[in-house]
Amino acid sequence: MRQLTETEREELTRWSRSRTLAARDVFVASLILALADGKSHTQIEKELNTSRPTIARWKARFEESGMAGLETQHRGTKPRTVTPAVQARVLRETTQPPVDVSTHWSCRKLAATLGLGKSTVHRIWSQARVKPHRLERYMASDDPQFEETAADIIGLYMDPPQHAAVFCVDEKTAIQALDRLDPVHPLSSGRAEKHGFEYYRHGTLSLYAALDVKTGQVHGKTARRHTSEDFLAFMTQVVERTPGAKEIHIVLNNLSAHKTKSVAEFLDQNPRVRFHFTPTYSSWLNQVEIWFAKIQHDVIDRGVFTSVTDLSRKLMKYIRLYGKSAKPFRWTYTDASRRIK
Repeated sequence: MRQLTETEREELTRWSRSRTLAARDVFVASLILALADGKSHTQIEKELNTSRPTIARWKARFEESGMAGLETQHRGTKPRTVTPAVQARVLRETTQPPVDVSTHWSCRKLAATLGLGKSTVHRIWSQARVKPHRLERYMASDDPQFEETAADIIGLYMDPPQHAAVFCVDEKTAIQALDRLDPVHPLSSGRAEKHGFEYYRHGTLSLYAALDVKTGQVHGKTARRHTSEDFLAFMTQVVERTPGAKEIHIVLNNLSAHKTKSVAEFLDQNPRVRFHFTPTYSSWLNQVEIWFAKIQHDVIDRGVFTSVTDLSRKLMKYIRLYGKSAKPFRWTYTDASRRIK
């Protein structure tokens, strides 16, 4: 091994200590420095975890061409780029229905049609944030007073009246008391909880809930039916639980049980109670629907109930324990273009 020049040693030392160069360059520099320091091939094999043919190859290349012999001889292929014309063609074709009457394109199907790679199509879709496999559904309200009604309810959430209570009220109907016919296999290491497919339905019940917008607390009541009388009995409980409020504002939907003659009499007898009906097809304006989604996920979806009474007991227990850590929802209306000025 020939002697290194001062410049070569400085450059190789810099390579061997670098934290940004490729691992290959760091390895080669360490190998040449070890040879220059007079280390044997056996020592270098152990220190650098390499082989004798590798040591011999790099030694020969360095003695023949110096530092230039240590450079990468194959620079690789140039990265492929997609031209704007190809991008436009892919995106234009994506918005058209496939000729095989499929409802939407997949990466492979569109790539085969256009003669491109599936990765190219996927990359173009990702950059343009196009997701043909996704579908979102919506329900447009046909209420002619939608804007005024929605603005009234949003105002209660964002700027409620002083010394007033605001409740979001609704019924979750036909909750099934399902009992599994086969034993439930509990969660264990490496195995998910398992439920048998077959079940026995003991019956159904309804859950009335009133969400206090200010505190997040929920008052609930279960009932076998959801008639106007059941609704009024629940509203009477809500009023009794709010003795200090000058006004009680109730956000609720347009169910026929909420607009009977007995309900009108109840409002006459309780002048501090005001109903605010959500527009048609606008249940998203009622905050209690968010809480209903929570209890559906936490209790009902995977619940096993031996009777309707057991179902009622578990629902009410969840409500009691939920109240210990309840917080108001940070409800926002982000899309002002949806007919709300």
